[in-house]
Amino acid sequence: MPALAPTPIGTGPRYHPRPALHAPCAAGPLAMGARVHLELFAGRRVVVVPAAIGLRGARLELGRVARARCRARLWTLDPTGVVGFAGPARLGDLFRVWGEPLGRVRLLSFSGPVRLYRNGSRVRGDPRLVRLRAGDELVLEIGGYVVPHRGYRFPRRLH
Repeated sequence: MPALAPTPIGTGPRYHPRPALHAPCAAGPLAMGARVHLELFAGRRVVVVPAAIGLRGARLELGRVARARCRARLWTLDPTGVVGFAGPARLGDLFRVWGEPLGRVRLLSFSGPVRLYRNGSRVRGDPRLVRLRAGDELVLEIGGYVVPHRGYRFPRRLH
């Protein structure tokens, strides 16, 4: 297996998508719920998973969400790719909450075959249907191969 190497972050708005909320929103603690780590790559470049996906009225301090009026079932607090979720969820649910496209041949504004890896192993089929499991490392790639990470060390909860 090839050694893991740093991957540059892509430039321009396609690689720095904005957060959004396209789902019901309810009051709830931000630290609640399970977490997965999601990495996105397009053209062998990192696509940033932004802070405040699935949050309304988010207030950021030093790039991290300090508080929000309400949250959806899936949300992000910082641009690290850590996604919190409450209850059963699929990867497609996150993209619906975010209002961004995901499918077999679409990832955000990028087109082409999408590859999904869970904890370093390839997962075939429609990426929208993959169930989220607490502690998983999920990697989506389009337009080139980047060696997927097998795991992620989650930071302790700050909220």
